[in-house]
Amino acid sequence: MALPALKVAYFSLEMMLESDIPTYAGGLGVLAGDLLRSCADLKIPAVGITLVYSGDTFSQIINLDGSQSFYRSDWQKLDQLVKLPTRVSLELDSTRIEIGCWRYDIIGASGFIVPIFMLDTNFLGNPDWAKEITVNLYSSKPETRICQELVLGLGGLKMLRALGYDKVNTFHLNEGHSSFLTLGLLAENNWQDEAVRKLCVFTTHTPVPEGHDKFDYGLAYRFAGPHLPWHIKKIAGQDCLSMSHLALNLSRKAFAVSEKHRLVSEHLFPGFKFDFVTNGVYHRNWTAPTMQNLFDKYLPGWLEDPGLLSQAPQKIPDADLWNHHIDAKTKLVRIVNRHLTSISSLNEKEHPLKSELFDTDTLTVSLARRPVAYKRPLLLYRDLERFVRIGSGKLQIIQCGKSHADDDISQGIVREIVNHSKNFRDVIKIAYLENYSPKIARILISGSSVWLNTPRRPLEASGTSGMKAALNGTINFSVLDGWWIEAKRQNPSSGWSIGADEGSLDPTDSDAADAEDLYSKLEHEIIPMYYDHRQDWIAKMKQSISLGSYFNTHRCVRDYLQKAWK
Repeated sequence: MALPALKVAYFSLEMMLESDIPTYAGGLGVLAGDLLRSCADLKIPAVGITLVYSGDTFSQIINLDGSQSFYRSDWQKLDQLVKLPTRVSLELDSTRIEIGCWRYDIIGASGFIVPIFMLDTNFLGNPDWAKEITVNLYSSKPETRICQELVLGLGGLKMLRALGYDKVNTFHLNEGHSSFLTLGLLAENNWQDEAVRKLCVFTTHTPVPEGHDKFDYGLAYRFAGPHLPWHIKKIAGQDCLSMSHLALNLSRKAFAVSEKHRLVSEHLFPGFKFDFVTNGVYHRNWTAPTMQNLFDKYLPGWLEDPGLLSQAPQKIPDADLWNHHIDAKTKLVRIVNRHLTSISSLNEKEHPLKSELFDTDTLTVSLARRPVAYKRPLLLYRDLERFVRIGSGKLQIIQCGKSHADDDISQGIVREIVNHSKNFRDVIKIAYLENYSPKIARILISGSSVWLNTPRRPLEASGTSGMKAALNGTINFSVLDGWWIEAKRQNPSSGWSIGADEGSLDPTDSDAADAEDLYSKLEHEIIPMYYDHRQDWIAKMKQSISLGSYFNTHRCVRDYLQKAWK
């Protein structure tokens, strides 16, 4: 039976639905889930298409010496998803494989439902290599990776049709991973490129060439031969099958995820024009309960209309805001004090010195990003002598982020930070929290004083963690890149910047200049304001909260409705 027409079918290889459902790896998946939650609240007829994964997930343990261990976590699909009886088949590598489907419903504030359909190949009857397609997100094997994207795009379209969704206004490709969807639409539309372009829009989140998937044509013809049109090299690239070029050539419009990222994307893909919809966050999910209570009292209706957060500076009393912030900070401090990395023995872990415990009075700076070089998680420690002189007795630092089990460089970064926590334990409190997840993130963004972000420009396409922190009155201290350029232009009083907005569209080595600016602002602006001018600090917290009136996914969805989905 045909179902009502959809405004949008949103295809994404990862999608965060709940913290413990392992269908996401980072910001791309979190944003996908947030956007679809806003669709549910705003009653937008939409569905999400992604894969479900059944392999091992790993939790991170920070050992006493700073090394990391990883242990397997168990998750069962039946705990949180509904298995549907519908199946479709798809020919891959001259073999017909079966694709099943699981359903998860996002229920909006008024009860409106946006269903998420999650594709699965781990079934009896499929060959072992086909079962592996939906075992682990982002397989490192090229053969499995191309099959994941074929199942998402071609299998996802077949599943939509089998479920009765015959009328879809717009197919939204979230990153190039979804681009094989266009080949299915070509087959439905008599191989007419222009007919497919009218149906598709594309959003890219990746500011570096290495982040855009490309497949050797030998591999592509082996696994997807029957699905590749005669002119595949014209629409996907002569030398290799570029998923982003396929999306760009078969979409009516392409989007970046911030104003600066639009320029970076046009630089990466000469000859293509991009629009942009700057990312946002789902305010209901990322505002701490203590802050929600505060906003309910002084900004009634903000849950339905986050635009009301613009009134925070005028309507929220200083004392109430500070007291609610301290409540959130107390919760964060309790967790950190159970996971100190400055200690060196089990006895110290059980009986830490009072001087090493984090507290609610000290300026707390947090940085939570994947520990990789371009995010520069070590920039804070570039000049250790100056860092100690500035921060002694005045700073406590929290960092976190998961390394991949096979990434020695990333693990080395974590080990260095843990070593700093031990070496400076008597002067500056530093902790590295293990097992970073949305559950930890919610506590961190609400209990911190300052949210630090130090990526190398222009490699921050958008950056949504700072938006989440701002919602909770945590003040951003960030490199001018991605969303923060727009936020600082909208409200210069909402936080601090690191370095200049230099406008470069290629990565540059600005480590020395950025570190100098970071230390200077910490010493002369941030620390003095926190300890000596509390009223000014609280005023800045309110300006930070007001950023949520724009940087939310309700606004993103309305932008997409106007620019892409109408």
